[in-house]
Amino acid sequence: MSPVDAIKSVLSQYASFGGRARRSEYWWFVLFTLILSVVAGILDGALGTDIGSGPSSTGVIGLIVSLALLLPTLAVAVRRLHDTDRSGWWLLIGLVPLVGSIVLLVFLVKDGTRGSNRYGADPKDAPHAAAPSMA
Repeated sequence: MSPVDAIKSVLSQYASFGGRARRSEYWWFVLFTLILSVVAGILDGALGTDIGSGPSSTGVIGLIVSLALLLPTLAVAVRRLHDTDRSGWWLLIGLVPLVGSIVLLVFLVKDGTRGSNRYGADPKDAPHAAAPSMA
C-alpha cells in the first residue's frame, strides 16, 4: 500500500471503528500525523499563535490539527488492534504509565492474524480478491 493510499484510506474511514487495518496503513498515517503536527508547530511559532509558553506548549493551528485528526487516529488504531485479533479497548492500556505504552506499541507493531478473524477478512488478501481477471 502506497503512503498516499494509506492516508486516503484512513481519512475516508475517519469514523469507522469496524474492520481491520494493515500495519502499513496505520504507520503511514502515524508518520503523516507527525509531519502535520511539526508543520503546525512551525506555523504557530512563525505566526505567533502559541498558547502558553515553554517547549510543551501548543498553538491554535496545532490544536486545530490535533482535534481534526483525533477521531481518525483513534479509528485506525482500533482497526489496527482488530487486525491482531484484539479489541479496541486495548487502547486504554496506553494510559498505564510506561508499561502500557510499551505493550500497546508491541500490539501495533505485531503482524496481523492471517485469514479472517472475528473483525473481518484479512486486509492483505483484499486487493488480490478484488483484482479484475485478465481473461
